[in-house]
Amino acid sequence: MCRNIRSLHNYEPPAGESEIRDAALQYVRKISGSTKPSQANSAVFERAVEEVTLATARLLDELVTAAPPKDRDLEAAKRRERSAQRFAA
Repeated sequence: MCRNIRSLHNYEPPAGESEIRDAALQYVRKISGSTKPSQANSAVFERAVEEVTLATARLLDELVTAAPPKDRDLEAAKRRERSAQRFAA
């Protein structure tokens, strides 16, 4: 999985539209191998992003869990700590 795509399920507050779209954009970029499509492919690329966004939002709405919601700030701090350890000189 692309390192930039983060888990969006079971957070408080829930993932917003922009987070979901950003993850969809990263996914489409990754599988298409293109960060910026040509003019000939821009409509197809954008349509794929929209479809993945809708599918992701639907998935997140329908998932259920008994686990307590994760704290966004705490999870971000954990990611920063792991990154600092990974890239420490």
